[in-house]
Amino acid sequence: MVRARPFAVTSVDAMVEGVHFRLDWASPADVGHRALAAALSDLAAMGADPGEAYVALAVPERFGDDAVLELARGMGALAERTGTTIAGGDLVRAPVLMVSVTVVGWAESEDALVGRGGARAGDLVGVTGTLGGAAAAMAALERGEDPSGAGAYLRPEPRLAEGRALAAVGVSAMIDLSDGVAGDAAHVGRRSGACLRIDLELLPCAPGASVEQAAAGGEDFELLACVPPAAVEHVRGLTWIGEVVDGPPGAAFSRAGAAVDLRGYDHFR
Repeated sequence: MVRARPFAVTSVDAMVEGVHFRLDWASPADVGHRALAAALSDLAAMGADPGEAYVALAVPERFGDDAVLELARGMGALAERTGTTIAGGDLVRAPVLMVSVTVVGWAESEDALVGRGGARAGDLVGVTGTLGGAAAAMAALERGEDPSGAGAYLRPEPRLAEGRALAAVGVSAMIDLSDGVAGDAAHVGRRSGACLRIDLELLPCAPGASVEQAAAGGEDFELLACVPPAAVEHVRGLTWIGEVVDGPPGAAFSRAGAAVDLRGYDHFR
């Protein structure tokens, strides 16, 4: 059922076996949950309500009917919990498993949404939750361990309620942390024509995660928001990690007062 809202936003996210997940680490239900969660996280970063999802599933011959149904159940459980309607899609044969999810989100007006390009000098920069848990879990899985924190990687939670709340109090820019603070803060800075200055010592590291994993590991799907001074007192649930300053567009990082050169995840590097 299409929601009667005047303004729609759309995002597309794809996950590919061997790049975003491995089937010896993740169950089909994990893959389904994770694919939808990543797509919904983009809506959370805009402050939108979830609406419809359209799923294109490419499956290898070894991925049988039972696995396809398990993947669908994992995705369906998250859809039901978040109020998302899986409205259609496609199923094709492929050499490896790929899940592409297109989500449509809704808002009362364009002004109710948040983009990446509104950060201004004087804004504070904050993040939801803890960071680095997904990277730490993936590193443990690569070592053949069974990490207690694997849920941070296999079953991320899209911060939909937090995104709506932050949009409502007037944050100037927002992004979800799929590529890590190092990559995503730079995206916001470049889009905004400003510099996000981040103190790595202020990052809220997940248990067992290093500062480097928290800063550059990615896949946490938490939110980074830039908050104007007038809105700071109305914000709840953020850890402050830096500020927006005039300077070369992008992001600058420091630790113990010394500059640190960091880059986030890049699919093509």
